[in-house]
Amino acid sequence: MNSPVRTASIALAMALAAISATANTDSPKEKPAMHQPATRPIAVPSIYQESARRQVTVDGEQALLTRYVRSDGRNSGLDGEHFSTLVSDAGVLKGFANMSLDLVGKPLPSRERSEEIARLFLEQHAPDLIERMRISWIEPHDEPLKVTRDGHEEVVTLSGMKVKARNLADGRWFWIIVGSDGKPMVFERDIVWITFPGKRQTEKWLHDSWLAKQPGAWAQSL
Repeated sequence: MNSPVRTASIALAMALAAISATANTDSPKEKPAMHQPATRPIAVPSIYQESARRQVTVDGEQALLTRYVRSDGRNSGLDGEHFSTLVSDAGVLKGFANMSLDLVGKPLPSRERSEEIARLFLEQHAPDLIERMRISWIEPHDEPLKVTRDGHEEVVTLSGMKVKARNLADGRWFWIIVGSDGKPMVFERDIVWITFPGKRQTEKWLHDSWLAKQPGAWAQSL
């Protein structure tokens, strides 16, 4: 009998393949993801194992989306726990997300401390953003997380302190969400925002709620 992790990993890989095939219709000669070198621009927690990787398109630029799930299979389905990274083919870390139940229900760092943590992260992983950085606001931010407890599925709230800023060099947005453990749990950069009608243009590859709405079998296969 297949383990929960193996079953979820196979389903997720199939779903990613379906979505990326649609997203890359303009690049039929794109090399398959399996031929791409492994990329870990940030440290992935040791309790996670890779479950899927695929080439995707971000504002017309090719990037590698890699998803990791817990090795014990806990909450490994769509909308559940995962650690995902998005890295452009040029080697730029476009973002990552650490959606962990371990961060739920704990006090958040102050706005001042969150800014310090965000700036330190940028110095290490995106120094090009610091010089023309203008912070818009620093506020608590909530994300839904689907978990199973005592055999029952429920949605809990994963909170962090979001440091939202704009890169004045190109007008694009970026942010770092600092978790209750005092570490960045989400980072996204180069976000294009359409002022009218007021919506995000950049694809949301790190957001499961967005993935579930894309062509393919995400919701059905997990």
